[in-house]
Amino acid sequence: MKMKIIDKYLIKQFVLTILFALLTFFSLFLVIDLMENLDDFVDHDVPFDIIIRYYGVFIPEIFRLMIPVSVLLACLFTVGRMSTQNEITALKSSGISLYRYMLPFLAVGLFISIFAIYFGGYLVPIANKDKEYLGQTYLKKGIEYSSDRILFQDSNTRIISINYYDVVSNNANKITILDFNPENMEQMIFRIDADRMQYDTLNKEWVVYNGVRRSFENDDEAFYSFQTMRLSSLNFTPKDVIKKQRKPIEMTLSELSDYADEQLFAGNDPTRILIEYNSKISFAFASVIILLFALPISANRRKGGMAIQFGISVMIAFIYLAVSKMSESFGKNGVLDPMLTAWLPNIIFFIGGVINILRAEK
Repeated sequence: MKMKIIDKYLIKQFVLTILFALLTFFSLFLVIDLMENLDDFVDHDVPFDIIIRYYGVFIPEIFRLMIPVSVLLACLFTVGRMSTQNEITALKSSGISLYRYMLPFLAVGLFISIFAIYFGGYLVPIANKDKEYLGQTYLKKGIEYSSDRILFQDSNTRIISINYYDVVSNNANKITILDFNPENMEQMIFRIDADRMQYDTLNKEWVVYNGVRRSFENDDEAFYSFQTMRLSSLNFTPKDVIKKQRKPIEMTLSELSDYADEQLFAGNDPTRILIEYNSKISFAFASVIILLFALPISANRRKGGMAIQFGISVMIAFIYLAVSKMSESFGKNGVLDPMLTAWLPNIIFFIGGVINILRAEK
């Protein structure tokens, strides 16, 4: 009964501090970003309601990024204050071990991590889609004016090039289809160039219009022009073309997994997509991993009070981000497996946390 009262007290203090830290970081982030984009809003005459909507859909991404830092800061502040006020000493005197003392914090951290998987993996990408749309439409951000070309492999032997895809009409414009010999990928079998291509939803096949088909056999070339040609051998759909134009931050976990499979099937390297997929999950668990590392540190009484606790939290967050960036660089260069790339910071901090706990219990 006594322990349940202490657990409730610790959880209440911890959760309230997390919420306070989240609101503080969110406010700072919002003010800095607003000041950064203020000139763009004014230059493009963005309506006030659009600015409100822009930051409304930006909120989930800010919270996703700030959750681990807020948990870390809340842990150091809550436990540091209890240590300063000799409350931890009183708990130890009553026979409560460090392991038992950590349980309420880890339970909250685990709950936050599980929630963060769904939040960061499904809700945040939906909001990011709207944010990217508003940025492109009103702030002209993320638009490549030099080329709208979409280039991808439809199979191991086929490359598709689309100059521009109209999402509204599902029309692909200025199409090139290249097919190669599966036994000699340097030898082209045929090439199709067309003005337009549209998807026939009834027959589930693409129809190309106003084009030329060239066939290559040995040193001979044959070609004929056509007004209409049906291509039932193509493997992609309009939904796939739209997906290829989207950024990973706009994709849910399920969409990233499917996209990685599609890239692998097409003969492309899915490493970067798999890193993004695994990073969304590993980053969600950063809260509980960082807690394991920070709890023993904050339980030791230090001079300097809150200033020292804040300095420690900034240092830990900086080290975690630095390790993440280093790991990501190695992964994208093919040195590390995509899963190991995403989880390496958590593994390092988990080992560091176990060492800290063992040292604190001695």
